Amino acid sequence: MAAAEKNDNVRAVGRALEILLAFSEDAPELSASELLKRVDLSRPTMYRLIYTLEEHGFLVSCGEPQRFRLGPAVARLAHVWKGTLDLKSVAAPMMKRLWDETQETVALFVVQGNKRLCLAEMPSPQPLNFKRGVGYTERIVLGATGRAILAFANPTPDELRAFLKDTDVDFEKLQAELAMTRARGYSTSQSELISGAVAVAVPFFDSSGQVAGSIGVFGPEVRLNAARLKETAALLVTESVKLSEGLGFASLTSP
Repeated sequence: MAAAEKNDNVRAVGRALEILLAFSEDAPELSASELLKRVDLSRPTMYRLIYTLEEHGFLVSCGEPQRFRLGPAVARLAHVWKGTLDLKSVAAPMMKRLWDETQETVALFVVQGNKRLCLAEMPSPQPLNFKRGVGYTERIVLGATGRAILAFANPTPDELRAFLKDTDVDFEKLQAELAMTRARGYSTSQSELISGAVAVAVPFFDSSGQVAGSIGVFGPEVRLNAARLKETAALLVTESVKLSEGLGFASLTSP
């Protein structure tokens, strides 16, 4: 195949992908004219690519005047992608950046009923540090990494009371703390589960927009003072957005 022909084929693939990416939750169906406004192509090239995508099941047409939407081939690819998704692998770069920036223990938690489970952990390299280890579980109402999840799970009052069973956590106080977590995007704790330990955590979301877990940073009070805690929270928010996007939640702007 000549070099020029190869380049044309590569450009065609890129343009076809641009057409597919023009669709969104806010615009699930688009006419050819609407697609032309979103993708910089000539009308003949647009129609040629649309019908090629339709022929292979990536687009389907409907209505009169004709409109297009994503087809079953996209759903098949999404199913394969979701089935092979490894949360720890997706989260590893985000955790590593947080660890490099903070030099504190970084941990990844997922929801497990009324508890959270530590799926991955990178212990602080500093002599004074706090860690629990992979496999550690704790009630979701206790600690920053649990409440970061709970705040965005939007439990009903009855569900929240069930979570509180056999704890000494005050219902009204917990509600206020969850509201504060939602407002600022992160949760904190100090000397709650371990004396002298400070934690800050943020949620991350799956492709359906449901909270799937949290990322937390843990360290001693002598290092994680108020100013450092706020800086760490900002880093966590940034990385949680990237993790949520990596899991398919492309519409996320902030937790």
